[in-house]
Amino acid sequence: MPFLTRPRVEQTAGGHWTLTAPLVYAGRDEQWVVPAGFESDFASVPVPVRWLIPADGPWTAAAVVHDWFCDVGIAAGVISSRDADGVFRRMCRELGTPVLRRWVMWTGVRWGALANPVRRPGWVRDAPAVLLLSVAVAPLVLPVSVVVAVGLAVDAVVDRALTLALRLAGRPADPPGPWLDERSTGAPGRDVSS
Repeated sequence: MPFLTRPRVEQTAGGHWTLTAPLVYAGRDEQWVVPAGFESDFASVPVPVRWLIPADGPWTAAAVVHDWFCDVGIAAGVISSRDADGVFRRMCRELGTPVLRRWVMWTGVRWGALANPVRRPGWVRDAPAVLLLSVAVAPLVLPVSVVVAVGLAVDAVVDRALTLALRLAGRPADPPGPWLDERSTGAPGRDVSS
């Protein structure tokens, strides 16, 4: 396997992870080393699509290297944006990511490149493939993702409304103290053994 090391990480604030040891990938012609201390969010997948592609999975190491390419490698001139996305797809294949998922992920990172001026050069060359794949997978991805997005929006509105109602009633939305207090102390009238 071209990954010479595995990702070793610690969770940091905001859903990010920091490498605690270098992550080394041996490509066809070059070896890339993502240094300890580099921070990643793993796969940057929009929340409504995480039912299909979670932020972590077999592709986690590939996502960390891709994040390094996008944050450091492209700006330093060690790899082009187009090549970074292609190497990402190859790493996903080598890590056992199923065919459809890795192509959907590649399509997503190419769309992401279009939105970023530093990553945009070379996008036009991939536009036909990106558009074709987007149209092909839309019937699979969009229906569930739209339902998830609506559910998340409803949840956010209800949560804000309840928080406001509790504040207007003079009660904190999230009372202080550990949430397990009642269970861990064996509060009277509650059986914690079941």
